[in-house]
Amino acid sequence: MSREPRGPNEKLGAVLALAGISNAGLARRVNDLGAQRGLTLRYDKTSVARWVTKGMVPQGSAPHLIAAAISSKLGRPVPLHEIGLADTDPAPEVGLAFPRDVAAAVDAATELYRLDVAPGKGIWQSLAGSFAVTAYATPVSRWLITPADASVARESGPPRAGGGTGARGRVGHSDVSKLREAAEEARRWDSKYGGGDWRSSMVPECLRTDAAPLLQGSYSDDVGRSLFRATAELTRLAGWMAFDTGQHEAAQRYYIQALRLARAAADVPLGGYVLVSMALQAVYRGFADEGVDLAQAALERNRSLATARTMSFFKLVEARALAKANDAAGCASALSAAEGWLERSREGDGDPSWLDFYAYDRLAADAAECYIDLNVPGQVRRFTQQALSEPTEEFVRSHGLRLVVAAVAELESGNLDAACAAGTRAVEVAGRISSARTTDYVRNLLHRLAPYGDEPLVRELQERARPLLAAPA
Repeated sequence: MSREPRGPNEKLGAVLALAGISNAGLARRVNDLGAQRGLTLRYDKTSVARWVTKGMVPQGSAPHLIAAAISSKLGRPVPLHEIGLADTDPAPEVGLAFPRDVAAAVDAATELYRLDVAPGKGIWQSLAGSFAVTAYATPVSRWLITPADASVARESGPPRAGGGTGARGRVGHSDVSKLREAAEEARRWDSKYGGGDWRSSMVPECLRTDAAPLLQGSYSDDVGRSLFRATAELTRLAGWMAFDTGQHEAAQRYYIQALRLARAAADVPLGGYVLVSMALQAVYRGFADEGVDLAQAALERNRSLATARTMSFFKLVEARALAKANDAAGCASALSAAEGWLERSREGDGDPSWLDFYAYDRLAADAAECYIDLNVPGQVRRFTQQALSEPTEEFVRSHGLRLVVAAVAELESGNLDAACAAGTRAVEVAGRISSARTTDYVRNLLHRLAPYGDEPLVRELQERARPLLAAPA
């Protein structure tokens, strides 16, 4: 259904002409984007003609899908106001800004937090398909130019009646400590149960009800830096959880705000961590070159600042992006550098707490994925064996992903029985967590096994995986 006509939508017509998209082409793109989100849309060239010539406005998520379809063709974000649909919903711009001013940065972050309690629900459904890797360009360039604000001290007026912290209260280190504890607990939970577990919704809830009032309170520069650091960690984690559950629109906005908050915290390594998180998302979405740029930005700004282990992880993400870009030599060089940095790391280096997951088994796991992309099965098997040598209950999702990679390596080496055995274990792990990314890995494995569908072991694995693949995202 569409809303009442408002007269010709000349803006939409002009942008379609600029992008070189026909009415039938736009309808097809919008329907396809909707299908990717589980929506059944049946727009055709007549529907688009009504939008353009009569100004009819499609309901639900369609305006955002229209913007996303045109964005993809033009290679840049297309806001709703540019196509004459700005009055449908103000949400598309929320979270994409990277303000130069600290006060404006607080406003941008807290506005994002107010959108909804959890990614994947409410407003995020209407933003389906609006991810655009080009939206990272301005935030990254501004962070590279100025990675730390001069001062973040804030006075917001007299304390609230009844005392306590809040929108007009004095913030102290004890308030910040609670946010740090929440971030640490959420990281552990996410690693063990996946980004889609019900507890994951506590992160955006914490940002909305706890972090936002603190950011709007009064604090010294010292307390403010700590507050921005803790909030940046939570915000990045909200983005990571959204990414893990396939909510890339939400993830992108959380990542951008996390990078801005890291700048306010004057924490350059944390900013680099946000950048490599962006890089992994870009690679996952098929933007390998942009992933390389994001990882290299993190590395360049952190030279002589980050610990050896931190630099190792950043190099590892660069290797992932280079492998996806089919740059075998560059990938090998980055992997070698990542291993070298890790060998130089020592206890007492002062590694950040958010890097506690990273050790040689993670390096080996990602190296294996690099060699899958480069089609070198022998190397995949070698690194996967090392990655799986010490499975832990603490990182269940990672263990599941590594089992899928092991299955792919065995299959590419001609060992069908071993591939099915590893795949069966991966399906069992995937069934215990809530992670769209892990499910995608399993789906990819089954696609690779499809030519062997007559084999009993393959049929058995397909049956085991059926409930997992049928479960709602």
